[in-house]
Amino acid sequence: MNRNGFWGPWHTFKDGHGFSKLSLKETLQGGQCFDWESLSDLYWRGKIGDSVIECKWEESEIFWRCERINPVKTKCVENYFWLDQDYQQKLDQLPWRSDPVLGKCVKQLSGLRILRQPLGQTLFYFLLSSAKSIPQIQAIGTAVCERYGKELFPGIFSFPGWAKLAEVSEEDLRSLKLGYRAKYVAQTAQIIVSQPNWLQAVQSSCYEDAKVELLRLPGVGEKVADCALLFGGMFLEAFPMDTWIEKSLEKRYFLNGWKSPHKIHFAKIHFGEFAGLAQQFLFSGERLGILK
Repeated sequence: MNRNGFWGPWHTFKDGHGFSKLSLKETLQGGQCFDWESLSDLYWRGKIGDSVIECKWEESEIFWRCERINPVKTKCVENYFWLDQDYQQKLDQLPWRSDPVLGKCVKQLSGLRILRQPLGQTLFYFLLSSAKSIPQIQAIGTAVCERYGKELFPGIFSFPGWAKLAEVSEEDLRSLKLGYRAKYVAQTAQIIVSQPNWLQAVQSSCYEDAKVELLRLPGVGEKVADCALLFGGMFLEAFPMDTWIEKSLEKRYFLNGWKSPHKIHFAKIHFGEFAGLAQQFLFSGERLGILK
C-alpha cells in the first residue's frame, strides 16, 4: 500500500507566525531539537511526542500534516511551535531595537523560536552532546531510539523513556557508540526512575531550583543543565554557554578575558528575563555566519 495513504490532510500555520524559510529550518535543525530530518531543502519529517509530522515551506506558507494512525491536534502543533502571542510579547522585551548585534540576528532570523519539547527527552539528547556535533548527537540518539523505542513510521522511532533506559546496561549503550556518555545515561536513568515524578517536580520548580536538581545528575554541568531547561522546559532565563556564545560575547560585546559565570551574568542583565531567547538568536547568528 502507498504509505502516502496513511497521511492526513495538509494544514497551514495560522497567519502572523513570523517564520522565514531560514528561521524555520534553523528552528527545526539548528541544535535545540534532534527529531527532524530533511526530506528536501524546505521539507522535513519529524515527530511531536509519538506523532509523526511532515512540515514544509511553500510560497511563503508553512504546511504540516500528520499520520492518520496517530494524529496530533492542531492545538498541540501550535503549542509545540510556540505559535501564540506569548512569543511576540517576550521577543519585544528583548533589547533588539537598541542592540545592533541582537537586532541584526532578529531581523535576519525573523520568527526563530524555541520549540516546546519534553524535558526528559531533551535531557537525554544533551547528555549526549559533549564534544559532539549536531549530526553526531542526532545519529547517536537515533540509534538508541531505534534499539529501545517503538517504531512510529519506517525509520522513525519514539524516545524510549527513562524507565526503559533504566533496564539497559552501560555496556549495551556503549555498543551504540555513546562512549563515556553511556555511563551518564545509565546512571541518570537509575536516578530518575528511583524518584517518581522527579521530572514533573523539576518542570514545575523555579529556574534556580530546577537547575540545582539537574546539576546533581552525572554528566550534567552548567551547559547541559541550561540547554535541557531552556529547550526542554521553556525556562527562558536559562542562558547556555557554548563555544558559539562565548565567541559572540567576546567578539560582539567585548567580554574577552571574562570568565564564563561573569559572561552569563552580563547576558542576563543585558538581555533580561528572557535571555534564553536572545541566546538562540545569537547562537544561530554566529553559527550561520549572519554576524561577521
